[in-house]
Amino acid sequence: MRTEYKSILILVALVLSPSPAKAREDPAGTRIDYNGFAALTAEVGGYREGRLLDPEQFFEEAARQGALLLDTRSADAFARGHIEGAVNLPFSDFTEASLARVIGEDRDRPIFIYCNNNFTDDTEPVATKKAPLALNIPTFINLYGYGYTDV
Repeated sequence: MRTEYKSILILVALVLSPSPAKAREDPAGTRIDYNGFAALTAEVGGYREGRLLDPEQFFEEAARQGALLLDTRSADAFARGHIEGAVNLPFSDFTEASLARVIGEDRDRPIFIYCNNNFTDDTEPVATKKAPLALNIPTFINLYGYGYTDV
């Protein structure tokens, strides 16, 4: 009987206490979910790997009717130089509404992205970033997370 009582108390404590993930996710009342981001990143990894194109394929596919060539660098960097035909939406401005405005409501629209690290001359306005921090990576993760998966 005593063992059953302890089991019930432990179960109640587990149910009523905040989960460790939630405590880390929202420590100060913010709407930040690092664990959700990490899970999304893990989910996207293999999918992204299968979507990579060489430069020739990239430009050929990006020229297709209905495709969007999206440049997510800052407006300043975009103004100083970009691939012809690209549309700019700075990564820091990504929201559900801004993406729908720029991309449209069709979540199956082909989207082609590039970043500084797709170029090798390492000069402004496309100075090379550290490879694990290349803008292409969080851009892909965010587009996928917002439901745009034809990237």
